[in-house]
Amino acid sequence: MSRFNRFGPGGPKPKSTKTSAKDVTYVDWKDYEALRRMMSPNGKIYSRKRLSTTAREQAMIAQAIKRARFMGLLPYTSATL
Repeated sequence: MSRFNRFGPGGPKPKSTKTSAKDVTYVDWKDYEALRRMMSPNGKIYSRKRLSTTAREQAMIAQAIKRARFMGLLPYTSATL
């Protein structure tokens, strides 16, 4: 058996997220350009694993996207349907 685990000699690397790197405590629903990057082209919200966010950050992102959709800043689905 190898003396190193599957992550290599140093172990898993800590992920730095875009939201935590800026030390953001609130995700603004009016910043639709940033929210659009957290969605697929079909309008689905990307997963925590893809965005590399914590559960709390993902909940804030999802709530902000839902508010922006309600206000008409973001689409519910893609326009190509």
